[in-house]
Amino acid sequence: MFWDKVSPLYDFFETVYNRRVYTNTGKCVAAYISSEDTVLECACGTGAISEPVAQKCRLLIATDMAEGMLRKTYQKCSKYGNVKVRHADLMHLKCRNNRFDKVIAGNVIHLLDDPEAAIRELLRVCKPGGKVIIPTYINRDGQDLKAVISLLEKIGVHFKRQFDFASYKQFFADAGYPDAEFSIVEGKMSCAIAVIQKTAS
Repeated sequence: MFWDKVSPLYDFFETVYNRRVYTNTGKCVAAYISSEDTVLECACGTGAISEPVAQKCRLLIATDMAEGMLRKTYQKCSKYGNVKVRHADLMHLKCRNNRFDKVIAGNVIHLLDDPEAAIRELLRVCKPGGKVIIPTYINRDGQDLKAVISLLEKIGVHFKRQFDFASYKQFFADAGYPDAEFSIVEGKMSCAIAVIQKTAS
């Protein structure tokens, strides 16, 4: 798997090229987490978001499809007693409905064939009144990321969609979530964080 192959170098690339966003996205996501939360993180990658979230929550289950990425997350989070690292497919989560207080899927929506179905699955396992938090890289005003994206695609990262901030917000509105809230982590490759609150039944 491509992500297994790049896992040893992933943190190096991110910190050299996009350190501010890579560091601050996890902090911004963690701001939504409280001490009593049970949290599911999908597509955890090397644990850049996992570690700051682990410092805030009661329990974090960090998942990914790539074993290489999971090993990196385990190394970062093994010092925390409240983290479980698991292999899982975010499109088909093997857990019951309404289980988690917060559900996170970072920097993966733009890589999926059916991101709308992914959001429905994330909401399925989120408790009523809970939140689904979806950070995604975007093209910010004035940024020209064509060269970077072209390089990433050449080495195996396949972008199904590319968003700027306006189109990212429109994507959620079109998918049926017009009340989603948004913030931006600014940097060389900025990150927009979408937050959907699941309606309490």
